[in-house]
Amino acid sequence: MRTRARRLLGASLAFGWLLLACRAGVPGARLETLPLVVGNERISAEIAWSNRDREEGLMHRESMPEDHGMLFIFAEEKVLTFWMKDTPLPLSIAFADASGHIVHIADMEPESRAIVSSGVPARYALEMNRGWFERHGVYTGDVIADIPRRPAE
Repeated sequence: MRTRARRLLGASLAFGWLLLACRAGVPGARLETLPLVVGNERISAEIAWSNRDREEGLMHRESMPEDHGMLFIFAEEKVLTFWMKDTPLPLSIAFADASGHIVHIADMEPESRAIVSSGVPARYALEMNRGWFERHGVYTGDVIADIPRRPAE
């Protein structure tokens, strides 16, 4: 029994260190960070799996590295709506369907309570620094690849 407990403790500690390593180097990062490919560009994205993480999003974040963002994962496709309350960072958002194809891209105003909608059903939303998609030639129809395939909470 002690051997099993030691293995579980060791595995838990290793997983904890891995999560900390994934967040290292990104100011303000608080969630698991994974690599993604958007169009032809590699980025790192914090993954918002839970309702709590999706509700907080990038609130209170003052800055974010250029090739870093936050991917919001929802349990099912539906029309998604976002706002920028308590978010001083200017952002652009790409909504993607269950296959990862981008269905809509929009800019969002800092601190605004204006609703930004996907307009059509989407399962994912990727927030990046404002203008990132345009600067990197990413448009509607392009794909967000390497999305983790774990159910949202």
